[in-house]
Amino acid sequence: MTVNIEIDSKSGFCFGVTTAINKAEEKLAEEGTLYCLGDIVHNGMECDRLREMGLVTINHDDLLSLHDVKVMLRAHGEPPMTYEIAERQNIEIVDTTCPVVLQLQRRIKKQFDANPDAQIVIFGKNGHAEVLGLVGQTQNRAVVVENINDVQFLDFEKDIYLYSQTTKSLDEFHHIIDYIQHHISPRATFKSFDTICRQVANRISHIAEFAQRHDLILFVSGGKSSNGKVLFDECKRVNPNSHQIESAEEIDMKWLETAQSVGICGATSTPKWLMEDCRKLIVGRVSPDSEDKEDKNNNN
Repeated sequence: MTVNIEIDSKSGFCFGVTTAINKAEEKLAEEGTLYCLGDIVHNGMECDRLREMGLVTINHDDLLSLHDVKVMLRAHGEPPMTYEIAERQNIEIVDTTCPVVLQLQRRIKKQFDANPDAQIVIFGKNGHAEVLGLVGQTQNRAVVVENINDVQFLDFEKDIYLYSQTTKSLDEFHHIIDYIQHHISPRATFKSFDTICRQVANRISHIAEFAQRHDLILFVSGGKSSNGKVLFDECKRVNPNSHQIESAEEIDMKWLETAQSVGICGATSTPKWLMEDCRKLIVGRVSPDSEDKEDKNNNN
């Protein structure tokens, strides 16, 4: 039996994650040990790989007990308080905050400083590292809405300035904008700012096309990835025979019984080597004659 296997060339680390991983590997090669505040990426397998190289993942409580060390801030970004703690503890920050996130933090802080009484609303996931960093720019006064149902609880008599976590769905963001526009008081100001990263947003339409081309989709992603959830939902929408897995070991070979074409893709937090592991496992178990195919639909 021959199976056509295609790894999506546009899946895998985004620019911000790639920069953070490269910096961590560089520092670990130089010094052998490096602290990282939170998981460097929402993928357990990649975190395990870097842990074996000497990366030590800590939380914010751990940060309070550290002195005179180097601590890496991941691509998601951090609130101002983290930098203040680091300065007090004589901690050297290795800052790999994604430039897109950093720019968004600055925009929100500037808006808050200009009008602290307005409602700064962030469309995002409560508790997500990036969102915590954004809310921190407003002295923790920003309102987080996770979906359209949360929007009804805003005060439509007050000014609203709407932003988005960089990895959220563009369509959902537009639905929220429409809702607010229909409910905002004529006496209040409403402004929305499209702060969704296009490198991420553009993957949605691409991955839909990719998923349609195959009998079976293996979507490789960690369970903590918000971006992974959005992209997998899109795969599932266009191809019901889509399965989310974290590693090659989770592949059920029964899925391949009627599949002549298998597409392997993933989130912005999915390393290429994990997708390659999936390809190798399928080739090894199904047939050494299985054909590999690189995604040719590169719209760079």
